[in-house]
Amino acid sequence: MTPEAFDKACLALPGATLSIQWGDDHVFKVADKMFAVRAAAGDSFSFKASDVAFEVLTESGRAKPAPYLARAQWVWFADMALEDDTDVAGWLATAHALIAAKLTRKTKAALGIS
Repeated sequence: MTPEAFDKACLALPGATLSIQWGDDHVFKVADKMFAVRAAAGDSFSFKASDVAFEVLTESGRAKPAPYLARAQWVWFADMALEDDTDVAGWLATAHALIAAKLTRKTKAALGIS
């Protein structure tokens, strides 16, 4: 996956926004709550994972627990170029859904999230 494809996949999700933080990292949010982060260099990325995905991805060695966010079930991938676009887009959609599920009905409705 390319950094551009990653950004496009994140921003295609309902109510998703991009914020540049921590220097030049791309932080993707829904209602001001993070669901994915891409390193400024475009080489690594992390996202919120389900309990099962966190376990599978980290135990298989495909990903590592994300620094500072592992307790919240975030995973970190060191090399974006090695990852398949379809896999990453699916993980990002799940990350977005996990965060969006915690929003109020009013906020979801305002963002067009069902």
